[in-house]
Amino acid sequence: MSVDTRQRLTTGFGQKRSSFRDWRGQRPFWGGMLTLLAGIPIMYVPYQNLTLGSLTIRMSTTAGAGSLIIGVLLVVLGLTMWFQPHSRVFAGVAAILLALVSLVVSNFGAFLIGFLPGMVGGALGLSWAPGKAAKTPAEPAGTTASKGPAAAGPVASVGPADAAAPDDDPAMDEGEGPRDNTAVSGAASSKGADANDGNGRHRAG
Repeated sequence: MSVDTRQRLTTGFGQKRSSFRDWRGQRPFWGGMLTLLAGIPIMYVPYQNLTLGSLTIRMSTTAGAGSLIIGVLLVVLGLTMWFQPHSRVFAGVAAILLALVSLVVSNFGAFLIGFLPGMVGGALGLSWAPGKAAKTPAEPAGTTASKGPAAAGPVASVGPADAAAPDDDPAMDEGEGPRDNTAVSGAASSKGADANDGNGRHRAG
């Protein structure tokens, strides 16, 4: 199969098939189909004669008009399930009731040929519900944790040895040893320094 043939199938028949699949998924398609098909034998059978050899059996009765009405209503309800999906509950209940009435009015529901599809089609239309959009899957816990403050970068831990390093301590002087830092303690120096000692300044003289 050439590339042009595949492209024609994709843009022609394949596209129509995909569109029909989408349309079918938005309504109770099979329920409407069975309900529509159930109305045809119910309309047809009561107006026909059955011939067995030389014996002719008339199936038409005084309820022939009722059979015609039931068959037409079933066809209409099947189309309603297709083109008015929001009315599917009403159409399904009505189809089930009409199929039950056809047992009495239309020769046992056209000899069960119309009764059974009508019951199944009405039940499918009644139970069908539109699909819901798929929810976005939740992100894994590891992904969420990596976006937190802990993932901002490595934090260097400062231990006691780093805090006590003599090179980083501003209170250390070359050859003088540690001095009292009144800026941190908030108290006056034991050597008699004034309030300016806390700012790193000493009295001259």
